[in-house]
Amino acid sequence: MPVKTYGSSVFGIEAITITIEVNMSGGTKYFIVGLPDNAVRESLFRIESALSNSGLKMPRRKIVVNLAPADIRKEGSSYDLPIAMGILAESGQVAREKLKEFLIMGEVSLDGGLQPIKGALPIAIQGKRDGFRGLILPKVNAREAAIVDDFEVYGVDNLYDVIQFFIGKKALERTVVDTKQEFLNNISNYESDFSDVKGQENIKRALEIAAAGGHNLILIGPPGAGKTMLAKRLPTILPPLNLYEALDTTKIHSVAGKLSASDSIMTVRPFRSPHHTISDVALVGGGTNPQPGEISLAHNGVLFLDELPEFKRTVLEVMRQPLEERRVTISRARSTIDYPASFMLVASMNPCPCGFYNHPEKECICGPGVVQRYLSKISGPLLDRIDLHVEVTPVNFNELSSDRPAEKSKPIRDRVSAGRELQHQRFADRDDVFCNAQMSPNMVRNICRISDAGQALLKQAMEKLGLSARAYDRILKVSRTIADLAQSDEILLEHLAEAIHYRSLDRDGWAG
Repeated sequence: MPVKTYGSSVFGIEAITITIEVNMSGGTKYFIVGLPDNAVRESLFRIESALSNSGLKMPRRKIVVNLAPADIRKEGSSYDLPIAMGILAESGQVAREKLKEFLIMGEVSLDGGLQPIKGALPIAIQGKRDGFRGLILPKVNAREAAIVDDFEVYGVDNLYDVIQFFIGKKALERTVVDTKQEFLNNISNYESDFSDVKGQENIKRALEIAAAGGHNLILIGPPGAGKTMLAKRLPTILPPLNLYEALDTTKIHSVAGKLSASDSIMTVRPFRSPHHTISDVALVGGGTNPQPGEISLAHNGVLFLDELPEFKRTVLEVMRQPLEERRVTISRARSTIDYPASFMLVASMNPCPCGFYNHPEKECICGPGVVQRYLSKISGPLLDRIDLHVEVTPVNFNELSSDRPAEKSKPIRDRVSAGRELQHQRFADRDDVFCNAQMSPNMVRNICRISDAGQALLKQAMEKLGLSARAYDRILKVSRTIADLAQSDEILLEHLAEAIHYRSLDRDGWAG
């Protein structure tokens, strides 16, 4: 009778249990069926060498390995270990009774060592859901899988230890992680702080508003003005992750293989900063074997695009739908995979190719029309999804050399969290809107009501500054966030005036 062992396959950020059936009969050839890719087909050669180096032998018989369900494509080398245990059980070298209690995953090296796998967390979650007692996998992945409560996780270094466990000669050490305690201990463990930034109080205020409302923003300024330094500190003022968000974010990084051996659960919001040479597939996800892209790795955090006009036009355009829907769908002939992509977009750019347009001290050397052509590299539909346009000016010497302490991230984060709490209450009856930036035009009209004086101010601003029609809703959303930070039920004139200030790129004549 065939032996059955159990592994798992990851699709998107979810897993499905795979049954590995091993049968032996007369003959000498090896076969793996059930839609395996090349990495799975090669597993028997790795297993044969690993068994030899572990003091055991590969049976010289016909071996048929079936990976069920057979209509789902199996990818990667992590099926090596369950296939090896199935072969050993079918040949009588280990007992088969305990195999049904565990999920087993791991790539086997030629010397019997185990290599890391991807997606250990969703595999463990699905294993518990399917009623398995535990999971045996490489030690490198043990901590991320062990955050699943009431589920035994055993991290092992080599094939020999797994064999000794199943023949009853050695006990494996269970990996235990106190998820809640570890989460609480490291929830605000950031290496940087807003107090590191000298001056730039107006820019810090803009970042505080962006964080409070979940608004996308773009920083425009000359080289060395501090755009990147400010952007990298934005996660430190965002509300702390809750446990659900942390688990969701950890699953994505687990599937992408981005967690180290010391990681168990992600406790701080991710900050992703891809280089401008990135491809559209690397940004949104996909590939022959679909993997999450940078926008999904930034889920529940910040995606920072430095020097935005240097990115290829096609790369920027593929972000438009994920920015609206907060997820990305990867479609293939056989399957469709959804990856979450709810992130804050923060972009930075020089105002012109030389970097010194509108500089208070240095002269711009760009010719007529060059600035406008440079800005036109960013499409209108993408700018339409960015709520705040903030001009960054260089910090003067007196501010840089000042000993006056700057405000730390914690009090700013407390104000942001208080503003977000108001939004949580406002959108409590909706499951698709969580912050002001996500309001639809219809919601803006109902929620962001302003007085007659406010309407007159907004009309005057749009006429005098030449603001475009797309700026209207953005100004109302941002002014609602500013009012939330002030704990105000109504949008006042000062809230509107400040919001109008953050629409630099919409002004007529801004680029000459």
